[in-house]
Amino acid sequence: MEWSAPAIILSARPYGEGGAVVNVITREHGRHAGLARGGASRGQAALWMAGNMIEARWVGRLAEQLGTLSGEMVHPAAALAMEDPLALALLSSACAVAEAALPERAPHPVLFEGLVRVISLLVRGPEAAMPDYVRWEALLLAELGFGLDLSSCAASGATEGLAYVSPKSGRAVSAEAGAPWADRLLPLPRFLRDDAVLAMPADWHAGLRLTAHFLERDVFHAQNRAVPEARQRLQDRVATLV
Repeated sequence: MEWSAPAIILSARPYGEGGAVVNVITREHGRHAGLARGGASRGQAALWMAGNMIEARWVGRLAEQLGTLSGEMVHPAAALAMEDPLALALLSSACAVAEAALPERAPHPVLFEGLVRVISLLVRGPEAAMPDYVRWEALLLAELGFGLDLSSCAASGATEGLAYVSPKSGRAVSAEAGAPWADRLLPLPRFLRDDAVLAMPADWHAGLRLTAHFLERDVFHAQNRAVPEARQRLQDRVATLV
């Protein structure tokens, strides 16, 4: 069996004599692993860096085998992010969350396309990509069955003035209805409901805190694992900008 498809590299770990076990995500094949022969060598190491977009080819005798993976560079996102610590933190977080949260070989085309968009926006700087990254994490929660309901206030049904999210239900709450419990609610940044709103570092941080709460509770706690360290490093780095 074999397939070829555009892919994003999520991780590469040394294996055997110069090889690497590489995890990628594709539109049709989801998160998929393969053995890249020589993948840890000096000549290939730059290709298999997390975040790079490649044209991947997977070959295996049986579908359930690890199989072998080869690839050609399409977009060297990892190298381009190296000079900007925030861009690198964002790219590392996206790859770590996708690898840890998504089930193997289950296609999630909208998540793949969303991740392609985030990586493409990084060319313009992390400021351009951060709002879409937070939206991508919210989309990931929805794809896994834990979507947030930001359409109306859980208490009053109002669709305007939404300022909080309930940490229990994941539903939006208006500023008026949530005022008595503001210290117990999660702030809702406006850019998560309106793509036209300009998001600042404080908004990014609020968005990351919001999605982190539900990622930890609903996705990673069920797997008996913590939120990936790369994700926490991104949130900590953004916190220093606020």
